[in-house]
Amino acid sequence: MKSMTISKNDRLIIEITGMTSEGYGVGRSCDGVAIFVPNTAIGDKADVLIVKVLKNFCFGKLIDLVQPSVDRCIIDCPVFLKCGGCCYRHITYESELRIKEQKVKDSVKRIAGLDITIKPIMGADSTEHYRNKAQFPLSKSKEGNVEMGFYGYHSHRVVNTDNCLLQPKIFDDIMAVVRNFLKKKNQPIYDEVTHKGLVRHLYMRYGEKTGEIMVCLVTNGDSIKGEEQLVNSLKENIPNLKSVILNSNKEKTNVIIGIKNKTLYGDKYITDNLCGLNFRISPNSFYQVNHNQAEKLYNKAKEYACLSGEETLVDLYCGTGTIGLTMAKDCKKLIGVEIVPQAIEDAKLNAQNNGITNAEFICGDATKCAERLKKHNLKPDVVVVDPPRKGLTPDLIETINEMSPKRVVYVSCDSGTLARDLKIFKEKNFDINEITPVDLFPRTSHVECVALLNKL
Repeated sequence: MKSMTISKNDRLIIEITGMTSEGYGVGRSCDGVAIFVPNTAIGDKADVLIVKVLKNFCFGKLIDLVQPSVDRCIIDCPVFLKCGGCCYRHITYESELRIKEQKVKDSVKRIAGLDITIKPIMGADSTEHYRNKAQFPLSKSKEGNVEMGFYGYHSHRVVNTDNCLLQPKIFDDIMAVVRNFLKKKNQPIYDEVTHKGLVRHLYMRYGEKTGEIMVCLVTNGDSIKGEEQLVNSLKENIPNLKSVILNSNKEKTNVIIGIKNKTLYGDKYITDNLCGLNFRISPNSFYQVNHNQAEKLYNKAKEYACLSGEETLVDLYCGTGTIGLTMAKDCKKLIGVEIVPQAIEDAKLNAQNNGITNAEFICGDATKCAERLKKHNLKPDVVVVDPPRKGLTPDLIETINEMSPKRVVYVSCDSGTLARDLKIFKEKNFDINEITPVDLFPRTSHVECVALLNKL
């Protein structure tokens, strides 16, 4: 590659021809240097200020649109250009889906080197108010006002907002109640730098089908002033309030939720109905944030599992049991594995409450538990995995291979680590049949996938 000819504060006119996995537009200088520019769209001809120069590429800031892309649309959020919650509010949803589908295709081809079927992405029926969970950090402005919202992109600066188009409107009402309470009681807000202060996050959950609402304050302590007033204010203003929780997180960490919960009002959980089953959701439980799209994802996973009623199904990273339990009536035996104790407790109760008697849930690390199951000569017919963003460990992939299931259904929230793992499975004689992307997170850069692997 030629030596870098671009300097900081240069102004260039470039055409945006691609998009990064984080939603940055990509253009090139006349001598081929890649320039990443947020808030641009494929097809833009853009006037760009270079703000950062690295060895092989640059970052730019959009100054003006010389010629806007046909993919652009009117921005509908006043804090979009500051907030890190969304990255695609400036383009049409159709173009967003094309970008996400291409992202999966590029990952599989570039990282895994595989030429396999990528099905058309399953888009959302609605791109607004779809999140059933919100977790907003809190801070104080220079004027001493309580601020809450998403962090700014690549920062820990809270972008204050009174409403968010990603979340249910009732969450806006909860934000207003909590903001008013914190102001009246002059509650000390946590400071990430000094680790002083009390209230860290406002955390909310909503049952799409049941309407039940949980409000949780995450604090750097075990109590707050005026707990009864907070509960009364929420009860007066928020219909279907089922639970008010105080979560204690005293660690110097960016992990949001601590392990200790104190119920201030109602139950310590809410329930929701997904794929015809009722699920109990605690503060620490994993539950997909987009109910309607999760049903599409789980139904596709069930289709890929191709169960006849005679199979043993192992569900790794099972959370509260959602994926496995939606398949339980179609298999002979379900074994779920999850490392979070509260999630396993919920999974067992979810099975019991739905009359499912062929499910067993084990608390532990997925890699270690799978190895123990293999040593006990378990031979699952189907393995479902739904790992965190970092994907599977090589040891777990090897254990699954040695178990020799007929099929593996891989649910992924990161196409890059999915592609990396698929390459390893391919080397171990698994045929990567097909992948279906599902858009669970409209207006953000994230895309979920479900892949079908068949043992040869």
